Formats: sequence, structure tokens, C-alpha cells
Amino acid sequence: MTALLETAATLADTFAERAAAHDRDNTFPYRNVEDLRAAGFLRLSVPEELGGLGAGMAEVLAVLERLAMGCGSTALAATMHISPLGQWAGVWRRTRDPHLERLLRRAADGTLIWASLTGELGLRNDLTDARTTAVRVPGGYRLTGRKSFATNSAVATDCSVTARYELADGGPRLLLCRISLRDPAVTVLDTWDTLGMRATRSGDVRLDGVFVPDAQVVHSLPVGHLDARVAETVWAWAMPAFSAVYTGIAAGALDFAARQARRRGTDGDPLVQDAVAECVVLVETARALMHRHAAEVADRSLFAGGVQAAIARSALVKYVASNNAVRVVQRLVDVLGGAAFARALPYERMFRDAQAGVIMPMSNLAARRLIGADALGLTTAPVHGRFT
Repeated sequence: MTALLETAATLADTFAERAAAHDRDNTFPYRNVEDLRAAGFLRLSVPEELGGLGAGMAEVLAVLERLAMGCGSTALAATMHISPLGQWAGVWRRTRDPHLERLLRRAADGTLIWASLTGELGLRNDLTDARTTAVRVPGGYRLTGRKSFATNSAVATDCSVTARYELADGGPRLLLCRISLRDPAVTVLDTWDTLGMRATRSGDVRLDGVFVPDAQVVHSLPVGHLDARVAETVWAWAMPAFSAVYTGIAAGALDFAARQARRRGTDGDPLVQDAVAECVVLVETARALMHRHAAEVADRSLFAGGVQAAIARSALVKYVASNNAVRVVQRLVDVLGGAAFARALPYERMFRDAQAGVIMPMSNLAARRLIGADALGLTTAPVHGRFT
């Protein structure tokens, strides 16, 4: 772990030097991705026996947080690759599925970079439905639709997408599919111009009748259901991974503000100390929840209460981390004063980047609804499947 974090710290310092230009110019940090590849981080969560570094969730979270202290956009883009690989690694270890093994080996040899494209405008991104349509054809399906918030699509070779198959036996089903972003029926659109996380280049992706062979439909579930397999892979991994990124942004902001206070000689001011103390508590609270979650995934106690409870507990981690990060960057304005507003300094970028956390899945409103309902013993949706 120490060696991984030392490498992440070195990379974060390099990424921090490049971050302002990428943010200003709204450009994707391709050099950062190559640096991550050279350091082995693009195979961080791939099992060692398949050519990866074999990192578990706790190690992945620590690395993502440290990278985000330098550049939140780069860390988030990396998350969209590293987190799915971690999900598959866990499934592969239990099943030895040959399709997963091939994907993981491609990630290990550098020929695969992943993205998860499930967001759609006007539809809550909770993996229970999609507006993208799937039409049955010989040997598979053709997918047509448009995905939004397609983080990492600027560099990814392959991705997961969701589509609704209306004519399935027993009613509409949500298909989870693997496709190549280099398919001629896939178009990455230049639509990304946002307040923060600008260098992620999370624009839209259009699917114009993309053919998906049956073998690349990795899972399906009835529309409107909470799914056990999705809970133990996507929700259990993505929520803490997003949490690590936003906690890292907050930690980077806190480090910058503390250095500024020491340089100015305001570190002895009780009001400055109070603000810094509150922010330390907020960051450490998020870290504690993330690593408790990692332990519960490792020993599978997260899944003991059922599918809805597992998703709710996963959402709780991300909710606390993303909202704590927003509170940190707001609170530290009291420490920095005008320096928080200066485009020449990194703080205002950190401030803007932190705002993205509360709207990423699971959004604040959706998370509170699920967490509250589960605590009250209410069922929010029917459940499909069961934990293995």
C-alpha cells in the first residue's frame, strides 16, 4: 500500500501542474492517462494471476483519493475504468468466467480502457430502466439511443451500456451490454461544457443501431427492479469509488488552505483553526465510512440485509462523502478569503469540481429517498435475483 500511495502522490503532483490548463481549455488529460498506464494503475484492480496489480477495494479507494488531491477530473476518469475492473475481478474470482478473464487480460496488457455509459437525460440513473431501445435481430440486438455524462469516453476503447428491450417474455427488460466505442455506429459527441470536472470530457454518446451479439449481453433484469447482481457489483463498487474522488478533492482543498494559512501567518487565529478542524472532521468521517464499506464488501456482510439494504448502504457512503466535500470547500473560503476566488490559484477549480459530486449517481434526492425508506422498513421497488 505504501508504494502505491507514494506513486499516486508523485502522479498527483504532476497532474496538479497540468490541471489548470485542461480546466481552462476544456480538454481531456491524455498525458495523465499515459502516466497512469506507465505506473500500472490502469491494471490496478486486475487480479495478479491475470497480469494486474491485484489491488482490493481498500487499496483502490486510497489511490483514487490521492490522485484526486492533484486533479479531480483525472481521478474520476480513472475511476470509470478501475472500478468496473474491480467489480469483474470479484466475479471472476468466484466464477472463473472465461469472458471476464479475456476482458481482464486485455486491461492488463493495455488494449482495453473502460467506460460505463448508463446516464440519459431526463431519466434517473439508477440502473432500473433506459430510454435507449434494444430491438431483437438474428444473433443479438440493435441498440439505438443517446447516453449522457459519458465520463472517460474520450479515451475508452470499450464500454457498458443499458438498453430497454420492450418485447421480452414476461415484460420489458433492461439489458446490460458490452460494446466497442470504436464501432462505426457509435459517435462520441462534443457536448461537454460544464461548471466543474471539465477535463473529464463527459459528453454524450450516440448509438445508431449498434449490433450487440447475444454473448455481449452480460445481464438483464425486469424494468423497475432492484437487482442483486447490479447491487453487488456496480453499486457496491461505484459508490465508494466516487466517494474517494470527492474526498480527495476535499483533502486537496484542505491541504492547500492549511499551507496558505501557515504562509500568511493566520494559522494561529482561533477562527481559522475552527474552520480547519471542521474540515478535518468532515474528511475523516468520509474516509471512515468508505473503509468500513470496503471491509463489509470484503467479508460480504454488506449483503446480509438484502438487495435494497445493500444499495442503500452503498448510497449512504457516497452521499456523506460528496456532501462533506461540498461543505469543506465552502467552509475553507473563510480561511482563504479572496484567494478562494482567484482563477490563478487551484482552489476555485477544486470548489467547482466538488459541486459535481451531489448530482452524480446516486443523487442527493434519490439517495435520501432510498436510505429513508429502507430505515423505515419500506420497499421502494421489487427485487430481482439474490446474492450468491
